[in-house]
Amino acid sequence: MMEMPKKKTLKAGTRPSPLAKRQTQQIIDRLQEAWPHLHCETVIIATTGDRNLTQSLPEIGGKGVFTEQLEEALRSGYIDFAVHSLKDLPIGGSNDLALTAIAAREDARDVLISAQGWQFARLPQSARVGTSSPRRAVQLKAERPDLTILPLRGNIDTRIRKALQGDYDAIVLAAAGLNRLGLEDHVTEYLPFELMLPAPGQAALALQSRSEDEETRLLLAVIDDPVTRAAVTAERCFLRFLGGGCSAPVAAFAHQLPERPGWFGMTGLVAASDGTSVIRVKGEAVDPVQLGSELAQEALKKGAGALS
Repeated sequence: MMEMPKKKTLKAGTRPSPLAKRQTQQIIDRLQEAWPHLHCETVIIATTGDRNLTQSLPEIGGKGVFTEQLEEALRSGYIDFAVHSLKDLPIGGSNDLALTAIAAREDARDVLISAQGWQFARLPQSARVGTSSPRRAVQLKAERPDLTILPLRGNIDTRIRKALQGDYDAIVLAAAGLNRLGLEDHVTEYLPFELMLPAPGQAALALQSRSEDEETRLLLAVIDDPVTRAAVTAERCFLRFLGGGCSAPVAAFAHQLPERPGWFGMTGLVAASDGTSVIRVKGEAVDPVQLGSELAQEALKKGAGALS
């Protein structure tokens, strides 16, 4: 075992949702397994996205609505590290905060939940499907233009309850959240990547700390999973290199190629907001940054910058 740094206590910042608290406790359990004498305290911090459950995420600010207050608490020293769902963490960041560790990824697929047990292909004509994710909405509409997409906000328990009581014919959620909360029995269908490509970084947890806090960074480093970090780096680079030339919904999934050690394959997607136009790109590379950059350039050449 590595020598224990002098710091004996860490304050972990997390959002108030049951999923966020469960994810943070899972991280704390792993830290204390690696550092048995480490004490961790959970600090609950409500973000803009937690306080506003009536408007869609794009309406209240899009990226950063689930992370900004946690980052402010980090900078002030109120917490030592923050646990984020990586898909919520904006691309770019700042030099004073570090993406110190990325935990091994959960199942990155999205799932369908239907009280009637309908799978996607058997949803009735004009079925009401709940999601507030533009990425999910455009992929659903691209495959089934007849569907009626309705907004869906709230914690996972709330969303499932709305589906089961008949407010929707089906809803779409991330498999990772259901798995972490032990709610996978509600899943009607795991949607294949060919139908529903996830958000960049989906199902990965990110641990963020202050860049100059070397002791905390050393403690958190035991959580880092190099394969997951490489895969999500490719996905986030795809999003970053699309840049300001693309305001359309974006999806991406990268994975290690079992038949080519050290190589990663990735599929990226950019779609028109109404689902009428979908651009898919695929590639393989050793360098995750190169993979993301090259596929973004390919998508832009195919017209991704003109989609909105």
